[in-house]
Order: sequence, then structure tokens, then C-alpha cells
Amino acid sequence: MITDTTVVVMGLGYIGLPTAAILSSRGVRVHGVDVNEQVVDAVNAGTVPFVEPDLGGYVQQAVAAGKLSASLEPITADHYVIAVPTPFLDDRTPDLSYIRAAAEKIAPTLEPGALVILESTSPPQATQQMSRWILDARPDLVRADGEALVYFAHCPERVLPGRVMVELVTNDRIVGGVTPRAAEMAKELYEVFCEGEILLTDDVTAEMAKLTENSFRDVNIAFANELSVICENLGIDVWELIDLANHHPRVNILQPGPGVGGHCIAVDPWFIVAADPERSRLIRTAREVNDAKPGWVLDRVHEAIAGREAPVVTLLGLAFKPNIDDLRESPAREIAAKIADQHPHATVRVVEPHVDALPSELANRKNIELSPMTTDLEASDCVVLLVDHNAFKMLDRPHSPAVVDTRGMWR
Repeated sequence: MITDTTVVVMGLGYIGLPTAAILSSRGVRVHGVDVNEQVVDAVNAGTVPFVEPDLGGYVQQAVAAGKLSASLEPITADHYVIAVPTPFLDDRTPDLSYIRAAAEKIAPTLEPGALVILESTSPPQATQQMSRWILDARPDLVRADGEALVYFAHCPERVLPGRVMVELVTNDRIVGGVTPRAAEMAKELYEVFCEGEILLTDDVTAEMAKLTENSFRDVNIAFANELSVICENLGIDVWELIDLANHHPRVNILQPGPGVGGHCIAVDPWFIVAADPERSRLIRTAREVNDAKPGWVLDRVHEAIAGREAPVVTLLGLAFKPNIDDLRESPAREIAAKIADQHPHATVRVVEPHVDALPSELANRKNIELSPMTTDLEASDCVVLLVDHNAFKMLDRPHSPAVVDTRGMWR
């Protein structure tokens, strides 16, 4: 039975730990690995080092049942799931160094018949590159005829932060194998917890499918963000406009904001652009529109505090989306840093109810401070709403000299 298997999960972050926890809850023995000793200690104590609804209960129960453990080093297992970051470099090309490090770390523990699954969102052919790194380190796992004695697959995650423990179970899953046998083996593992349809394909198509899903979202958000810039110039309420247009039965325009954040939508389209720069014109343009939106917000703030010697600017929200503590690629972080740098005599107050401390690049700036929900907004020269957390929806629109509402919450 598949529940008799042992699974190593490399990377205990926003995807790896929920995957480890959900497998453990179904009776699978899971050993998690992370480079951060504090994360390892937290998991072994049955706690979660970040905010994700329901995850804490799963981890606590799995650790108590002896089904989930963690360490800095992998062990020999039947299945390996690699769920490490895949950022991009300064030139917007994919950084596969984390995948390579994880691959080379598990290589010594592999035995013939093992399955290695790459869950990290990856550019086309990254799974095959991962297999080459592993087999280069373990030539004994390649037969004389060139066939590998271990199997490789790509199974991209498709979950929404804040609903991960639900969507891991209910969402359909794409499983792409380097070989058909690898795809079947991966399907058997995901069937342990996935109640959605499991769709089999090859590894490169699976990689491209995840990038396509997020690029589709990015292009549509770019349309809404571009509309917001046009409407502000024409004196039109963009949220009213979108609401009216969406009454058409075949129109569903998304909502504009201060930019696009998160490790998926803000990153994945660049992987397609890097794979085929000459033909990805629309995808590139959408990324450029969304990447430019924080600058547009900054212009509104500069206008609001122009001429003030020591202005107080209050920013509401730092996460990349509502009601989570995930700050990865958040446009609010960029906006906070640039306001502080461009107005060194200003006081920048950041209200983010989901974190206990500012990220290091903000904490190191002397004129930025993390402020509580009880902060007096009326004492600000400019209030900027960047994230529409539920906690903020109970706040009245301040009467301070200027309000920059990037979410339409107070319109």
C-alpha cells in the first residue's frame, strides 16, 4: 500500500510543510528537511512557523502520532518531494540554485526505484535538469543502456494561500512524468489525499501549465491596473467602471491594486519570457504594467506630501494579499522602502496586523516603524491603503489631508 511508504519533503515552507502535513494525516511517514534550523525545531515541536489556517492542527497531530519529523538532512525514502524556492535573477531569468542544492543533497540517499517529484514552480525542462544533476552525482543509478533506475516527475502546486489545506485536497492536480511510469507512480502518491481529478501529462507540459495559469492571472490583473491609471487621468472611478462592465454576461474584469506580489504571479510569467523572449510579447508587457504600478502609487504619495518638512505617512498592509502574513514579492514592501528613502525626514508607519516584525530591509531604515492597529490615522499627513485585510475593513476612512486608496475600500 502507498501509505506504507516513506516520503522526504525538501523545503518546509508555504507549500512543503502543508504537503508534508496532509500526507502525514493520511498515514504516510514523512520526513521534512529544511535549511533553517528554527523551522526544523518548530515542526518537531508540532508548531507552524508561519500563518496558514488549519495547518497547525495537522502538524500537531502528525508529530504527536509519530508520522511527521524534521531535520536538516534527508534520509533514504521511497518518494522525495522537492518544494524549494524558485526566484529569478537580476536579469529576470530563473534561479534554479535551490533546486540544484536540494537535488544534490538527496542524491546520496537515493536507492533504485525511488521517485523524485519536483513541486517547485519551474521553467520548462527544469525537471529534466534536476534529473541530470542527480544522476551526475549518482552514475550508479544509470543502467548500461542509459535508462535511469530512479524516476522523476513534476507536480506543480495550485493552491491559494489562506486556503492551502482545503485546496490541496479539493483542487485538480497536474502530474507530469519524465516517463509514463514516473507519472503513474506520482499519481499513486497524490491519490492518498487528492480528491480532485489527477491529470497525467509529460513533465515539460506540466511545468508550462503552472506558468500558464499564473500568467493568465497576471495578464488580466495588468488590464485592471492599466484601467485604473487611465481612469484616474480621466477622472473616472475605476471600481464603479469595473462593476458596471462586469454586469455584461461575458465580462469578468479583476480588481486593480498597488501591483502584484507573491512568489507565483509576480514571478512565473518571467519564466515563460525567459524560455522564448521573442514570442512572449503580451506576457512581458503585462509584467511590465504590473511592475510599474508601485511607481504610480509612489507618485500619488509624493504629490500628497509635497512641501511638508517632516510628513507622517501611514501604510496599511504589507503582505502581498489580504489576510495572510506572506510578504514575498509584495509591492507594499517596495513602496514602503522607496517612500522612506526618497523622504528621509518622513516618518513611515506600517500597520500590518499579521506580522510581529518588519522584514530586515525595512527594519534597517531608521524612519520606518511597525505600528499597531490602534494607530491614529488622523495624525497622518497621508494614509495609503495597500492591502484590504479584513481587519482594515472595520476602519472608517480617515479625514487626514490625503488618502491613497489602492484597493477601492473607501471609495
